[in-house]
Amino acid sequence: MELGILGPLVVSDPRGVRMPQAPKQRQLLALLVANANHVVTVGECVEELWDGAPPASAVQTLQTYVMKLRKSLPPEPDGSTRIHTRDQGYVFRTRPGELDLERYETEVRAARAAAAGGADELAAARFAAALRIWRGEALEGLALGPVLRTTLVGVTESRLGVLEQRIEADLRLGRHHELLGELRMLTARHTGHENLAAQFMVAFYRCGRQADALAAFQRLRAVLTEQLGVEPSPRMNRLHHAVLTTDPVLDPPRRSAAPMALDLADAPIRRAS
Repeated sequence: MELGILGPLVVSDPRGVRMPQAPKQRQLLALLVANANHVVTVGECVEELWDGAPPASAVQTLQTYVMKLRKSLPPEPDGSTRIHTRDQGYVFRTRPGELDLERYETEVRAARAAAAGGADELAAARFAAALRIWRGEALEGLALGPVLRTTLVGVTESRLGVLEQRIEADLRLGRHHELLGELRMLTARHTGHENLAAQFMVAFYRCGRQADALAAFQRLRAVLTEQLGVEPSPRMNRLHHAVLTTDPVLDPPRRSAAPMALDLADAPIRRAS
């Protein structure tokens, strides 16, 4: 079976799509798949489906939804249902490799291990492979209740973090020219994100565009001060000073074990004698 939450909900097998048409049944199925192999309590199901205002018949209605979902899904090889009743709740059982979130997390672990070992070519490739598993926003197009929204916060944050780590690996590999367009788009979308701004500054600087690197800092500072009432962090200010003084610490790396973009601000400033 193919199961996916990293984009529109996918539940299918070789015989076709297995998703119900009824919105609340589809929402319940998404909740169970997003928490595959873990118990989702009856209370969590009710909260997700009725968002704090359940009808008196909520538990009975939930049981009906679960019954219909069980009938719509193909059985496991031993003939048992995919949805098991456990500990005052339900568990959607999956097998290894069926769920896109599991495949994504496997790629991310491999990428981080490669990065920790200094294998930046492999790390960049595995981070990129993890990101390609995404087909859009998590559960795109589905009405989300409070439980699913909370569940997806960490998944969505992980995607951005993995993207940052892939860019860091590319910077260590000297791919700053190739990164400018992507970083321009990302910093426009995440205007107050310091690490993305730092990566943009470093990429600009290594392309010989010191003025653009300084302008990127000023745009970040304007957003932070005007919208949040805070100044850039000390690390960003040190990075800004390094760009101003053309500190050699910002030069393209000669080996893959180079520091992360924002960490460059922590390196000692080298002054001309």
